[in-house]
Amino acid sequence: MRGFNLDHLQTFADVVRLGSFSAAAARLNLTQPAVSLQVRQLELKLGLKLIERVGRKATPTAAGRALLQHAGGIDAAVNAALEDVAQHGRSVIGRVRIGIGATACIHILPPILSDLRRRFPELDLMVNTGNAPEILRAIEDNSLDLGLVTLPPNNKSLGRALDVTPLIDDDFVAIAPKAMKLPDPVTPAMLMALPLVIPEPGGNTRSLIDGWFAAAGFTPKAGMELDSVEAIKQLVGAGLGCSVLPGMALTTPESRRGLEVRALKPRLTRQLALVLRRDKPLSRGLRETIAALRGLKRRSR
Repeated sequence: MRGFNLDHLQTFADVVRLGSFSAAAARLNLTQPAVSLQVRQLELKLGLKLIERVGRKATPTAAGRALLQHAGGIDAAVNAALEDVAQHGRSVIGRVRIGIGATACIHILPPILSDLRRRFPELDLMVNTGNAPEILRAIEDNSLDLGLVTLPPNNKSLGRALDVTPLIDDDFVAIAPKAMKLPDPVTPAMLMALPLVIPEPGGNTRSLIDGWFAAAGFTPKAGMELDSVEAIKQLVGAGLGCSVLPGMALTTPESRRGLEVRALKPRLTRQLALVLRRDKPLSRGLRETIAALRGLKRRSR
């Protein structure tokens, strides 16, 4: 381990997880050349090439994949050591890596992180956004400590190695431009006659929307598919179509500006859950973060 830089290892893991040096640079608040240099220094230390470019995507080599399998364990071991030392003082230190969907990150997470940072200023909180399948895979391979994700329509698809605690029931709503007067409630048949702007395939949110239409005998034909709920709201507000979105993204007057919002019939609900590995060692920092997120369940009742 002499001369082995743990920051360089984390940078390498972020490049692989995010798929590019530029995305990792944005995540780490570094320049792209600085990220490239850190990865290169790690490669020089090991005497092996760890990352190669395939088109615009950065992918791990065989050696990189082997190192990545150990990266989560190394990070956990370092956190455990810091936690043991911290118990001799009063502070909570270490790193907690959280995976979360972009909508929940915007509308749920900020006050929780703010409170944790106020109470534990030395706790290093890292947040990665993505769709639920990506986050679950990262939790399983220990590159994330926990996730707040939308549960799939069939929860049996979750691995047995994961501990799942449902926290929030979030009703979907229909939205349209302010000038378009939607009926209340809105059915799948009504929306099929209108241009649709909906989340792109691949995540649990889109799977739930597709299932809602399918139960009524329809397949939605989207004019636009985007990976950002906030972008969808902007396009709908500009008059480019209608959508079905999670209600949590439309809970305030500001978030509804320029939009008509209606309930759905039949009702469509998604469940957001806290997920982590059953065998995950719980440092104090991780325990405090879990407790803060579980507070969402109490507030949602």
